[in-house]
Amino acid sequence: MKIFKSIHLLIFLIASAFTVTVTQAQPGGGPPMSEEKREEIESMKVAFLTKKLELTPEEAQKFWPVYNQFQGELEKIRDDQRKVRMDAKSEMESMSDKDVEKLVDGEIAFRQSELDIMKKYNSKFKSVLPMKKVAKLYRAEEDFKRELLQRIQERKGEGGGGGQRDHKRQ
Repeated sequence: MKIFKSIHLLIFLIASAFTVTVTQAQPGGGPPMSEEKREEIESMKVAFLTKKLELTPEEAQKFWPVYNQFQGELEKIRDDQRKVRMDAKSEMESMSDKDVEKLVDGEIAFRQSELDIMKKYNSKFKSVLPMKKVAKLYRAEEDFKRELLQRIQERKGEGGGGGQRDHKRQ
């Protein structure tokens, strides 16, 4: 059982790091993506998760409100952290060691907050879905993120972005 919990925690940590990468995947790490693009990605994600989880109508009715709350909480803290990162990015070289230390400590606190939200919602997911579907959820989220990053890389390659592809990390 401890191995399962460790694997579960590892999946959460990887998901956390991967999600931050996806949300900052705009060209040049620039401004946040448009609302239209976010909605497009979100609808793709809903379709992807629905297919992968094979939710019954009863499960879907209970699951989606909980999942949407989960995503809302994560998005709020991620938006806040994204702003901190963007501000720090331009000022990093001129920052004192003390300020950089605060920035690093803030990043660790952000990751802990993200993990706390994930832990909170894990128990909520278990109350509305069978355990196997909860496990499928985490796997499906990872699969979706991987597929989304692959599409982003392909679009960059098509747009004359040098045609050079980064190797996938797995």
